[in-house]
Amino acid sequence: MKIQAVLFDVFGTLLDTSSIAQRGDQLFPGNGLALAQRWREKQLEYTRLRAMGGRYVNFTQLTEDALLVAADGLRLPIDAAARGLLMHEYGRLDTHADVLPALKRMKQTGVTLGVLSNGDAALLEEALHAAELDDYLDLVLSADLVQTYKPARAVYELGPQTLKCAAGDILFVSANAWDAVGAAWAGYQSVWINRTGQPDERLGATIAASGRTLEAAGRYLAERQAE
Repeated sequence: MKIQAVLFDVFGTLLDTSSIAQRGDQLFPGNGLALAQRWREKQLEYTRLRAMGGRYVNFTQLTEDALLVAADGLRLPIDAAARGLLMHEYGRLDTHADVLPALKRMKQTGVTLGVLSNGDAALLEEALHAAELDDYLDLVLSADLVQTYKPARAVYELGPQTLKCAAGDILFVSANAWDAVGAAWAGYQSVWINRTGQPDERLGATIAASGRTLEAAGRYLAERQAE
């Protein structure tokens, strides 16, 4: 099956959400990693709860809410200044080391490259520009367009609707297992970047390929193009 486009998840896949731990340690010595981890856990939990409950707020607001509750849980005295610094850092996350080489190789194939993310447009623009990834991307699709969050099917439908092709003609790449599963359920060819060697999920989804780095997605794309 030929691939017309590749869509990437952003947070956790292209950008390393744990990289915010350094700023956290500067503000709250010894607590940076715990704060980064709990913040991310709460952020994902809130996307699911708001999607299920039909209580949408944009991703920037949701992320700030998750930060505050994570800090409360760790009993960290976060004030307006610390909150502002940490939210600013979220728009400047580090890029995973495998990302730029993979994007460069995929760009050379001529397929359309883009992102499909829970992030709202403003945050995505800021984060992708700061990471110098925007030059490799042809389109940026935000869940904000449909006012819900992945794995809601409406978010994944943005891909085929925008690209004017079948979901099965699009490769979706995510380092979040639940996201790769959601895309597979929606009909995409889905690649899971299993960075930490987690076991396969038991959700009845067919994952096209998996691997520790984005090289797995590039390899799968090359194989499909060679057919």
